[in-house]
Amino acid sequence: MTITIDHEAKEVLCLPTEEIIRDVVLKALEAEGCPYEAEVSVVLTDNREIQALNREYRGIDAPTDVLSFPMLEFDTPSDFSQVEAHVEDCFNPETGELILGDIILSVDKIREQAESYGHSQERELAFLIAHSMLHLCGYDHMEDEERKEMEAKQEKILELGGYRR
Repeated sequence: MTITIDHEAKEVLCLPTEEIIRDVVLKALEAEGCPYEAEVSVVLTDNREIQALNREYRGIDAPTDVLSFPMLEFDTPSDFSQVEAHVEDCFNPETGELILGDIILSVDKIREQAESYGHSQERELAFLIAHSMLHLCGYDHMEDEERKEMEAKQEKILELGGYRR
């Protein structure tokens, strides 16, 4: 398992950030039944940088809490059976790991939202990683039914890690 974590924000969270990220990534893959060793990249940035990315990739000129950039396309979320047909596109040839994608987080938003929602920064970070991991596994929340499914899965992942409000 390769989880690359880059700290690009000047401000840092006073948390065991890397431990939380690794724990939630692993819990999400376990919950989704991923049969492969995987590769995920996580970048911790600030509101200014995530706003620029949000504007460039989503056409929304405002900071957001997290952006997910999946490397795989799933017909059905977390149906990993399809990736073996595209080994050259889905797996890192050097490590043999499944390349899931990138997660970009705003440290500023983690702080703001933890305070706003009345829970810890640890819980907010864990929530955003769980949410983004589900996007990397092919889930979305555009429809109400999809949103409910994602919310239930997020809660399951957070419970597995003991991340409670």
